[in-house]
Amino acid sequence: MSGEPLAAHRRSLLANTFGSVIEIGFGTGLNLPFYPETVTKLTTVDNNPGARAIAARRRQDTPPTFEVESLTLSSESLPMADQTFDCVVSTWTLCSISNVTQALQEIYRVLKPGGHFFFVEHGLSDNRKVQVWQNRLNPIQRVIGDGCNFNRNIRQLVEAQFSHMEIEAFPEPDLPAVMGYFYKGSAIK
Repeated sequence: MSGEPLAAHRRSLLANTFGSVIEIGFGTGLNLPFYPETVTKLTTVDNNPGARAIAARRRQDTPPTFEVESLTLSSESLPMADQTFDCVVSTWTLCSISNVTQALQEIYRVLKPGGHFFFVEHGLSDNRKVQVWQNRLNPIQRVIGDGCNFNRNIRQLVEAQFSHMEIEAFPEPDLPAVMGYFYKGSAIK
């Protein structure tokens, strides 16, 4: 999930982050260079301990101007207090969380009132022909993609938790249709 045009999506999504931020599914830290100086602290959450070593090297190569705390845990059960963060970030992560509804409830819970949830995800296409292939290939994708689902309706999932949301949904022309339908936006608590 590196390279252009994905980096362009990361850059534009993260430009408006500020204050205390938690990133769900930090992985290898591909978002790190795109956080602006308005971020004061970044808490990273990922349940893959192997990715943490790669992320640590990336932090050395691109030292951030803010404090970074890295935690190896599931986003479905965050140990933080209610209303802790100004922003929550998720990039291409909601597709692979087992209990995505619970994770979104946790995201909402840890956001301060007026806090922002910034996300870019891939999911269920608006093209019915593509949806057929997404549904057919999803069982295979879950195995080879470490739990990743092609066919989650991200708009519906986020709308179930947040009432104030701006979202754009579009096919990414540089990716295969079955995996390249993107949902990009922000929601406010």
